[in-house]
Amino acid sequence: MDKLEDMASVYEFDPLTGNIPATKVEITVSCRNLLDRDTFSKSDPRETEVIDNTLNPDFVRKYILDYFFEEKQNLRFDFRLEKPLGGIPGKNCGTIILSAEELGNCRDSATMQFCANKLDKKDFFGKSDPFMVFYRSNEDGTFTICHKTEVVKNTLNPVWQPFTIPVRALCNGDYDRTIKVEVYDWDRDGSHDFIGEFTTSYRELARGQSQFNVYEVRCRPHRIYIVSFDLFLMQVTLLSFSVESESTFLDYIKGGNFWFAVQFSGNPSQSTSLHYMNPYQMNAYALALKAVGEIIQDYDSDKMFPALGFGAKLPPDGRVSHEFPLNGNIENPYCNGIEGILEAYHQSLKTVQLYGPTNFAPVVNHVARYAAAVQDGSQYFVLLIITDGVISDMSQTKEAIVNAAKLPMSIIIVGVGQAEFDAMVELDGDDIRISSRGKLAERDIVQFVPFRDYMDRTGNHVLSMARLAKDVLAEIPDQFISYMKSRGIKPNPAPPPYTPPGHTHHTQI
Repeated sequence: MDKLEDMASVYEFDPLTGNIPATKVEITVSCRNLLDRDTFSKSDPRETEVIDNTLNPDFVRKYILDYFFEEKQNLRFDFRLEKPLGGIPGKNCGTIILSAEELGNCRDSATMQFCANKLDKKDFFGKSDPFMVFYRSNEDGTFTICHKTEVVKNTLNPVWQPFTIPVRALCNGDYDRTIKVEVYDWDRDGSHDFIGEFTTSYRELARGQSQFNVYEVRCRPHRIYIVSFDLFLMQVTLLSFSVESESTFLDYIKGGNFWFAVQFSGNPSQSTSLHYMNPYQMNAYALALKAVGEIIQDYDSDKMFPALGFGAKLPPDGRVSHEFPLNGNIENPYCNGIEGILEAYHQSLKTVQLYGPTNFAPVVNHVARYAAAVQDGSQYFVLLIITDGVISDMSQTKEAIVNAAKLPMSIIIVGVGQAEFDAMVELDGDDIRISSRGKLAERDIVQFVPFRDYMDRTGNHVLSMARLAKDVLAEIPDQFISYMKSRGIKPNPAPPPYTPPGHTHHTQI
């Protein structure tokens, strides 16, 4: 399955959290009786994860969606196999089963490791290739798959690698909810042999390594005929267990450090230019600056933004610059709020000559130098680039982004105009992680947003600020947290509650 689309309209955007108010719902996908399109084996449903050789896949990967009770939300599931699923028009190609559960607010993640002893021998010429499958019990008595371990080849005494799983995926925050664990012998053809099962709960697992977490693995009664004498000695043991609270974007952020960069190319006196200075309405660049700027300014406490231009000839000598301050002040490129940026932008159009070429690397490296000086987690830098999509230094920009991916920094590229944005999509790196000189970027730090997708037919008004806000900020929290976690940086503890002078703060027990 390679696509799930949430067609819901967007409600009012909350600038504090970066989220649309809604209930979080987890959707689990299974299929039954898919058409067999492979000649010598079963079909292989793709992405989610790949499940080999089965017509009845239960996918471990979950989809978490915002659920709005008061509106209809259309979901589309596209399935792709090694060979086309179709064939005879009107023929039933199989059944998709969706199960949904509202998620709790538990933010803990548990890391655990298991081993097993004296598992049953299932392979004729060898031992067994065991793996475990974990299931979360549901309120209706059914079970939902939530984790699979790796396969350990040719052993009856496997030691599986430690794995980390969100507690809400394991039990949805209900510590006493039953967790069922099944043990299988892996077979290449997908007909994995059942070895046995046991049940536990999060509360029991949280006791850690002890006699309480040594489990007898039992066969189902209807399979008792395959049990050997040693089967009753089969055990799975919890080797280690730890839990850590997952930090969120709001746990870390204390005020963003946003930089603006505006591309200068074209002739602002021509009506076809995206920089055209129309006395009656904003041009495309100004409109994008205002709309996107008003979204991100809520993350900056003092609303003072450094703003750069690139691709213009500067007075008095006409030298070309790719990192000049919009306000003309090299010592202090900060502008007061979004209105200050717009004022500096309009003033620059009157004093500089739009020229080119369009080089991104200098402004990326400019902000990266500041980010490199503050890597303790106290600041995170976001560079917003407004561009028409033309780029002259693609290889240098890739190298700059790969280097910046090591730093506390993200880049938002907003494309204006009707040009093709293939280069911007490539820099975004959602499909293929960006690389330079054979070196892969440590993180995905670029988010590309085509501004035209949010405009009305006249190009003068934003259709939905909420939708634009959601997409502009979509990747920043994860990028931010990925940097902090990779560096082992924890959020600072919250300050104690404020107590007015002359009052004593009481805590009720």
